Amino acid sequence: MGVGIVEPWHLVLILIIALVIFGPGKLGDVGGALGRGIREFKSSINAELDDDKKPAKSTETAASKETSEKAS
Repeated sequence: MGVGIVEPWHLVLILIIALVIFGPGKLGDVGGALGRGIREFKSSINAELDDDKKPAKSTETAASKETSEKAS
């Protein structure tokens, strides 16, 4: 009936406990902060993966300079 380990009534119980602990005003702030944190984490992971995919231009230009100097 449920979806894996977490069933729908588990989520309702967690939301009720969070509402009691944080209150209705703070709950929106906590959700926004959590969303910003996840977005920053994703962007840093994507930036790191993009850096790994790009070839190092400085080593390529240094190697080509050495080759052209040796040729002359």
